Amino acid sequence: MVYWKKIFSSFIILFITVVAAAQPKQGDQASEIALPSAKGDTIKLSSLKGKVVLLDFWASWCGPCRTANKGLAKIYDKFRDKGFEIYSVSFDDNKEDWIKAIKQDKIKWLQVNEPGKWDAKTAVDWDIYALPTTFLIDKDGLLLAMDLEGKALEKALKDLLED
Repeated sequence: MVYWKKIFSSFIILFITVVAAAQPKQGDQASEIALPSAKGDTIKLSSLKGKVVLLDFWASWCGPCRTANKGLAKIYDKFRDKGFEIYSVSFDDNKEDWIKAIKQDKIKWLQVNEPGKWDAKTAVDWDIYALPTTFLIDKDGLLLAMDLEGKALEKALKDLLED
């Protein structure tokens, strides 16, 4: 019995270590993402270097994501002319649903899509297991924070963009 407890404990520790190692951390360089927009052109995350970027993972079928889009719209309008951009990655399998959500939510910022939900390469690479998930990235492409929203996001952007 003790033998099985040790094996089980070892397995749990190994699992936690692997999962924790996969999660992006503050100070890490943002991994490249290059995905198609609704028009079909590929947009690279690295093309935004020099700007503060909110990397936003969402989907049209995610109710909290759709609600978050409303708050992001206000923040985007306030900071977009100061060197801020949002790069949203949707995991929608249905392109029409994705485009419809963009129109309904009146999204003005960059949108790309990778079908596959949790199995999409980008979801796996970035260890995305809940939506919405966001990462704040500095002008040099370094991860600053995860899942900032509302006033906390606004304060971080003020600190980064306003002299």
